[in-house]
Amino acid sequence: QLVESGGGLVQPGGSLRLSCAASGFPISIDSMSWVRQAPGKEQEWVSGINADGRRRSYADSVKGRFTISKDNAKNMVYLQMNGLKVEDTAVYYCFRPSTSLRGQGTQVTVSS
Repeated sequence: QLVESGGGLVQPGGSLRLSCAASGFPISIDSMSWVRQAPGKEQEWVSGINADGRRRSYADSVKGRFTISKDNAKNMVYLQMNGLKVEDTAVYYCFRPSTSLRGQGTQVTVSS
């Protein structure tokens, strides 16, 4: 199971930190990702991190603004989002690619 938290309403340029609590499996053995879905749009991959946390990748749209991390000891995955833009508004999901497991999502709204 994956449970996201940390979403909310923020002004453009603001920051949020999303958290994902994993249970039922150790994230230390697997890559994890964040994906998002905006209203009327398809799901978009945002960022990924490998099992040991040493390799990270980002969509071009968030590169330089978002940072993914994981704490294997706590079984948590994080997404630090800085410099938020209106176009970042979406439901953000924690995602385990190897099993297509996705959480329930947390809403991020960027608006003035």
